[in-house]
Amino acid sequence: MTEAIRAWLLAQLGAATDLTDLEYRYARLGTARAVAIEVLYERIAKLRTQPTSVNLSGVVAVSYTENIKAYERQIAALESGQPPSPDDPAADPTAGDIGTIHLIARARR
Repeated sequence: MTEAIRAWLLAQLGAATDLTDLEYRYARLGTARAVAIEVLYERIAKLRTQPTSVNLSGVVAVSYTENIKAYERQIAALESGQPPSPDDPAADPTAGDIGTIHLIARARR
């Protein structure tokens, strides 16, 4: 795993993420995007095993519903290819370019 990939993963997953775990996953999965998606799915699974909200009347109210939604949005973005990771395959430089066609009148008979 290169320094650029490590920095991208930490930007996606947070600075408190275990680097040894990320390196193991990267060796197993092969791409930074797959690593990030797998870690985020694990985080959602942990949140879903706990109650989504706790409320003590007049004392405290805590809800994890928005955290789950935020993880789901981040996973959807990663699965769609955004933001680009350093080890994504290079895109075709001509893909999506707009070309021009020059029409030339033919001589009449």
